[in-house]
Amino acid sequence: MTAPAVLVTVLFVAVGWHSTEDRLAGLGWGLLAAVFASAIPFAFIVGGVRRGRLTDHHVGVRQQRRTPLLFGLVSVAIGLVLMVVLGAPRPVLALVVTGAIGLVVGVTVGHRWKLSIHTAVAAAAAVIVVLVFGPVLFVAWPVLGLVGWSRIRLGAHTIAQVVAGGVVGGLVAGVVFVAALR
Repeated sequence: MTAPAVLVTVLFVAVGWHSTEDRLAGLGWGLLAAVFASAIPFAFIVGGVRRGRLTDHHVGVRQQRRTPLLFGLVSVAIGLVLMVVLGAPRPVLALVVTGAIGLVVGVTVGHRWKLSIHTAVAAAAAVIVVLVFGPVLFVAWPVLGLVGWSRIRLGAHTIAQVVAGGVVGGLVAGVVFVAALR
């Protein structure tokens, strides 16, 4: 449930639904954003695993990350242009931009050091739900601790990598999302 692709999809749907008075239209915008920013890139990765080009859906081998990253960014860019042309609500557009910049920052750091993308995405989602739905959603923040704990417990990351992922994800989300809303 806290895998980045799942969190991103749920976040797009929730923000889309909340972004307009016509909840059904907002849901459609959120789903459209999720298709380009999550579903298509994840399908590309799954296809790469099935064809043997990628070792796993986490793209754990650094040398294998470039192509999925570029493909994902192209998918997000196409989706963003489409949504701008079609008149998507500003919060959905801001979320797409935030996700793209967060991905670039996370992967850039990840080329030098194994930053926890899971924790970065969880922290970004935690910040954005508070910004969109209000401070009552601070109650969701303990989930961030559980994501970090699970990454350490699984042996996927060190404490420093989890903390850095949370800080980077939260900062990027807070700064970029707010700036993109203007």
